[in-house]
Amino acid sequence: MIHRNGKVSGTGVVNSEEETIPGTPEEQISALYRLTLTWTRQLERSRIAEYTELLNRPWRLIWLNILSGVAKGVGIAVGFTFFAATIIYVLQLLGALNLPIIGDYIADIVRIVQRQLDLNTY
Repeated sequence: MIHRNGKVSGTGVVNSEEETIPGTPEEQISALYRLTLTWTRQLERSRIAEYTELLNRPWRLIWLNILSGVAKGVGIAVGFTFFAATIIYVLQLLGALNLPIIGDYIADIVRIVQRQLDLNTY
């Protein structure tokens, strides 16, 4: 077998750093075909065609970015609402325990939050 570095090997065993180049032209064409087929499959998996099509249609790109931004904003708002409600609930439970020092601070925080929720700002 012929290796890239020009060495000839009779065993066909090649180090991981060296690649075997087939000897006959038919084997070389077959190897080139397999390599091209592998590259084609990798390009199809990367969806490069859809990406270039999207780049050629800037209004669609803008529209998709607006939709994704709105979805992220709504997701953040809903997530923060659940997170804040959970924190307030836990603080109310801790405030009900009447812990010596922490209980006063927690009670103040809960009162402030409840007062803000009771205010009508519109």
